[in-house]
Amino acid sequence: MRLSGKRIIALVDDEFEDLELWYPIYRVREEGATVHLAGPEKGKKYIGKYGVPAESELSFDELSAADYDGILVPGGWAPDKLRRYKQVLQVVRELHEAKKPIGQICHAGWVLISAGILKGVTVTSTPGIRDDMENAGAIWKDEAVVVDGHIVSARRPPDLPEYGKAFVDAVAGQD
Repeated sequence: MRLSGKRIIALVDDEFEDLELWYPIYRVREEGATVHLAGPEKGKKYIGKYGVPAESELSFDELSAADYDGILVPGGWAPDKLRRYKQVLQVVRELHEAKKPIGQICHAGWVLISAGILKGVTVTSTPGIRDDMENAGAIWKDEAVVVDGHIVSARRPPDLPEYGKAFVDAVAGQD
């Protein structure tokens, strides 16, 4: 239980990639972390691309980066929505400034782009947003998982086992 006492935010909105939300959540819970799902509205049920629901426990307005040890941003089409909320971008920036782990997979890189935190950071993502990542100043690599300091990135669902381990290692390694 390497993550006992740790608190993680998992962002959610409609059309998240089901596996990219749930696999990392279960992985950090297996290690003892508490995970809170945060969405635009508290208590709303959001539906993933393949029909799996996720109910938000908190609204974005209720989030405080100081209360958490890391964040998970899922892929799918949800990141295009998530990056439009100033509260989401503020929490991501604050976690970045505090050097707390930020996990992003697939299209989740869009959220980090909009938060303005990728200049000079080595990352990966789905190849479909490679240009977006590079135009934001990131150094993009076509690898299953890339860890650059506290930012943990992965390409797509087949990379989830490596991504889950790398994110858990990042959270366990802080302190």
